[in-house]
Amino acid sequence: MDLSIIEEDLKAVDASFEEYLSSRVPLIAKIGKHILTSGGKRIRPAILLLSSRLNGYTGERAIRMASIIEFIHTATLLHDDVVDNADIRRGNPAANTLWGSEASVLVGDFLFSKSFFLMVEDGDLRVLRILAEATTELAEGEILELVKTGDLRITRKEYMDLITSKTAVLISAASRIGAVLGNATDEIENAMKEYGLHIGIAFQLVDDCLDYTATNESLGKTIGTDLREGKVTLPLILSMERAAPEERNRVRDIVLSDEIVQGEFEEVQRIIEKYDGIDATLDLARRHVEQAKEHLGRLPVKAERETLEDLADYIVQRDR
Repeated sequence: MDLSIIEEDLKAVDASFEEYLSSRVPLIAKIGKHILTSGGKRIRPAILLLSSRLNGYTGERAIRMASIIEFIHTATLLHDDVVDNADIRRGNPAANTLWGSEASVLVGDFLFSKSFFLMVEDGDLRVLRILAEATTELAEGEILELVKTGDLRITRKEYMDLITSKTAVLISAASRIGAVLGNATDEIENAMKEYGLHIGIAFQLVDDCLDYTATNESLGKTIGTDLREGKVTLPLILSMERAAPEERNRVRDIVLSDEIVQGEFEEVQRIIEKYDGIDATLDLARRHVEQAKEHLGRLPVKAERETLEDLADYIVQRDR
């Protein structure tokens, strides 16, 4: 994924991120920098920057907005790792492993609060509304995921609603804000919103597959983490729809067990492979990528549009 046309802007986002972490409590900056330097893909800031440029905006507000988006995303990572009791994040020790769950939750709260302070300081009510709606829906998605943990009755529609809220809405907000900064028409703003939404859905679907197919080294965490945490994702949902009753019962026993050992995880892998759960999920991800690119077709052909199209393709080609 070549983001060279916004390389300097992304560096400015990282610098702003560090600046906004400034606090009289040193632990805030320490934990924030730990997440910042742990190898994230910066997809959300990149989409916002590219969207704003594509829509004719070249001012400094895009840097601030991209930093806000990354603050919100980082806050959710801190909270997620506590909820999931995660040990590893992007191949490094998770913040809650190093500093404890209490510190991680509270620094996540700081990042959320700081995000809204920066939005109010910016003074654009359109952006404030977009991000308020997105973070509200994001929280609903996180709670829905918690409620559905271990629930093998979850339908594909329920799961798609879950990942739309949990993952896609923030990416969609990033894409849409770029259009708002460029004073785009309602039609173009909606096109950018839909681009981000489909990209976000595809991103999560690929993540679901990688948790069954990647290596520990490439993924930056132990594969099978979702299953061990009781998360029933689309590859398993689609496979369970086609599996024999005895296979469904076996998967149910594994998912509901106190601890899933490697052999049991491999049993589930074989069932998913048998019923093409990975291929079907990746096919759906590709369809969402194509829909995202169709929405970009409403905008002029520019380097930024081509990069957004390349980013869409990267979503389904990545191995981590």
